[in-house]
Amino acid sequence: MIEGQKAVSATDYLVNKQRDERKTGDGTLGKDDFMKLLITQLQNQDPTNPMKDNEFIAQMAQFSSLEQTMNLAKSFDKFAEVQNQTQLIQYNNFVGKDVKWHELKLDDSGNPVVGEDGNSVINEGVNQIVSLKYDNGSVIFIMDDGKELTPGNISEVMGSASGSSSLVEASMLIGKFVGYMDDKEEKIGKVVAVSNKDGKLQYVLADGTRIDGKNFTSISEIDEEVPETEKPTE
Repeated sequence: MIEGQKAVSATDYLVNKQRDERKTGDGTLGKDDFMKLLITQLQNQDPTNPMKDNEFIAQMAQFSSLEQTMNLAKSFDKFAEVQNQTQLIQYNNFVGKDVKWHELKLDDSGNPVVGEDGNSVINEGVNQIVSLKYDNGSVIFIMDDGKELTPGNISEVMGSASGSSSLVEASMLIGKFVGYMDDKEEKIGKVVAVSNKDGKLQYVLADGTRIDGKNFTSISEIDEEVPETEKPTE
């Protein structure tokens, strides 16, 4: 009986100690926190009045729902990341091209300037896109004069400023895996170089194959089907 009393006292001390050492988090409970709370609730329930089966089932269903929601959120995050990478590759094609742009003319306070006809004044111009960046999930085009514009400001894509721009654009695919059609068979290879001979742009794969960009069926960062031993030829 005395030993039992000592054990209870030790348990009470441990529970109180854990409460004293409780840390403040970021205010968000995850599935692990939920499970810890449920276990603690079961450990400290009144033996003479335990949790009913339907209450336990309801809590487990709530835990399962929380876990599924968190897994779904992670899937959405991964999907958004892939979408951003794909979008970045697509927008890379604009680098080196001349574009016609428009934007609202703003005063020193950042407010739109209104003309005599009551309409907002629009600034227009033609510049070359030299680079791009992402800001809060949105792409920003950097012009050759330092101006920063969004895709919504682009009125017209006028083409490349020079033949060398096409080669620069094509070089963006170096290190990436591309799918292409060889007769009726689809193959995958890693782009290791780009050549522009006699005005003909070709992509050189790791196995030495040269293909035109018009034959591409897919572009990806990695592909498990490509052997790890495949390396760029010297």
